[in-house]
Amino acid sequence: MLALAQNTSLLHWVIAAVAVLILLVARFHWNAFLALIVASLVVGLGSGMELPGIAKSFQEGVGRVLGDIGMIVGLGAVLGKLLAESGGAQVIADTLARALGARRLPWAVMLISFLVGIPVFFGVGLVLLVPIVVTLARSSGTPLLRLALPMVAALSVAHGLIPPHPGPMAAAGLLRGPDGPADLGKIILWSIVIGLPTAIIAGPLIAPWLARNITVILPEAVRGIPPELARGKRTSPSFTLTVLTILLPVALMLFATAADILLPAKDSLRLFADFLGSPLVAMTISVIFALWSFGVARGFDGKSLLRFSNECLGPVAIILLVVGAGGGFNRVLVNAGVGDAIASFVSGLNISPLLLGWLFAALIRIATGSATVAVTTAAGLIAPVIAHTPGVNLELLIIAMGAGSLVLSHVNDGGFWLVKEFLGLTVPQTLRTWTVIETLISVVALALALLLDMFF
Repeated sequence: MLALAQNTSLLHWVIAAVAVLILLVARFHWNAFLALIVASLVVGLGSGMELPGIAKSFQEGVGRVLGDIGMIVGLGAVLGKLLAESGGAQVIADTLARALGARRLPWAVMLISFLVGIPVFFGVGLVLLVPIVVTLARSSGTPLLRLALPMVAALSVAHGLIPPHPGPMAAAGLLRGPDGPADLGKIILWSIVIGLPTAIIAGPLIAPWLARNITVILPEAVRGIPPELARGKRTSPSFTLTVLTILLPVALMLFATAADILLPAKDSLRLFADFLGSPLVAMTISVIFALWSFGVARGFDGKSLLRFSNECLGPVAIILLVVGAGGGFNRVLVNAGVGDAIASFVSGLNISPLLLGWLFAALIRIATGSATVAVTTAAGLIAPVIAHTPGVNLELLIIAMGAGSLVLSHVNDGGFWLVKEFLGLTVPQTLRTWTVIETLISVVALALALLLDMFF
């Protein structure tokens, strides 16, 4: 009884912290990173954490998130700036617009983003694709969100459902049924079968409705400038060279994924592939190549390339502060025991393993904001249930938990702030678009997993 009261009190403090955060940002116009610090203090103090532990947890969360994406966002900003200045983004936009027409562009963006999102992390895919989507919207006269929302929907589906992303991979390692562990090949197959129609529904079919009456002002970090003003009479890169430069990090990461699947753990080629395919190294190689393909080969000198880098990295600072603070808030929630409190409320439910796994992951995701923490915790909670339960489709269970880990992204999720800042949305606009898309993805993917479970 005492534990129940403590868990209830903790969840009340979480709700209060989220309310304070939204109020400070939306009503009093505080900068989001400062409001996130205050919300973290509210949760830490209310949960009874030791005072030094609150600050330490927040700092750990900031360091972890920025360690994962800080350099990636910076390198992506440089790559995007070079893409815009060279005219490469315009080349891709013009080619797609001529080939497909404005009406088909949301479908094309969704499909490209889905393919890009399979080997790369969500943040990497975002920084690679935003400059192209912005230029494509400008060139075709299409409202930005009609293209940007299918992009983030497809990237999110790939991140939450498809290996080698950390959530499904962690679950695959933790779950084992009476007949053995889950089959990685089947997880990939079913996640694509489920993920593609889910991305279609949440992206091109729903985005036009969600984007109605929403006007965005892009932040300076991703707005770019009209290529014709920057390049003068310089020659734009070819479509082939532009695509090659943009997809180089994707190819390197895909190479690492293939090596991990096909080669033994200590194989030297696999180790080399993992090195090249790590996001930091892959993006660094791609930026160095872009300095030639979008820079030197276009006639820009070293001083111009340095100026481009300096111009784009300054505005990125606010994005990193907000995303880092979101990671700090997330870590305070996790260390305060919010995930365990959520799990205690649902652990005794007697329902389908797929639905139970989705529910575990969904509630922990809503409380802590981390998709990976949600899937990992849910897998640990449900592992004893399915260890001796025959007939459970582990592959579909893992996908269901991945779907649960995407539901209701809000202010405690670093991805929420990443999308908000890169697309120039307000907090209410992000809740009306990104949060709705994430929840729709979660529900549709669960429904498809349950449907397939009836037949396989």
